Amino acid sequence: MSKNLFSSSFITYLVTISLFGLFLAGIMAFYPPVVEENFLWRKPIVGSIFGSICTLGILAVFFPKQCSGVFDFRKEERGSRSYLNHFASHGTSSKIRGHHPDCESFSAHVFQVGKRTFCTACTGLLLGGLSAFAGTILYFFSNWRIEHGSSLLVWVGILGVGFGLFQFKFSGIFRLFLNIFFAFGAFLILIGVDELARSVTVDLFLVALTLFWLFTRISLSKWDHERICYACRVATCEFADRKKKVG
Repeated sequence: MSKNLFSSSFITYLVTISLFGLFLAGIMAFYPPVVEENFLWRKPIVGSIFGSICTLGILAVFFPKQCSGVFDFRKEERGSRSYLNHFASHGTSSKIRGHHPDCESFSAHVFQVGKRTFCTACTGLLLGGLSAFAGTILYFFSNWRIEHGSSLLVWVGILGVGFGLFQFKFSGIFRLFLNIFFAFGAFLILIGVDELARSVTVDLFLVALTLFWLFTRISLSKWDHERICYACRVATCEFADRKKKVG
């Protein structure tokens, strides 16, 4: 098996830790840590850090090389363009669309608006990141308060992150929605727990968890991409064959 294909044990480890993090968030919703701190700059500091993460995530979507690096198509293209000629042999063209090959195996990963093709996951993360950033401004830098329903927000956020981690199992508009829900769900967990605990320590712990969830989400996506090509049974697809022979 290709050395580039993420090992099952590594993926299992990431998913296990991510799910355990969601479990901890649920515990905090039921039993908020009694560590209220009268730290005046709690919200501005946490909001600035989380807002920066949202901003970096939003900007990353606009850099095709960074996004394509998840599957290294650009790198392969620089080394040899010969494999592109073989996509047409099984109903595809030699183009990269939405940073995915124009191949039926990746049809669930993209959607079209007019003549333009977009990556469903990246578009969803972009919209979710924009929503989370707007919410960060409202909650952490204005007088917006959540008087009731903080625990409910946490549980809605847990559902968003949980389903978002496994968005690769779905397709179409639902896949787009799950990616939006993933990014916005992390924001809901943060503000819900912040309202309950009001602790900068707990908030920073959740910000760190958000980064880990994002890393797990990206790793699962990369694993899924490589799995698709590794399992490709089309004998004339040189790129899939090369991925299988690596190592």
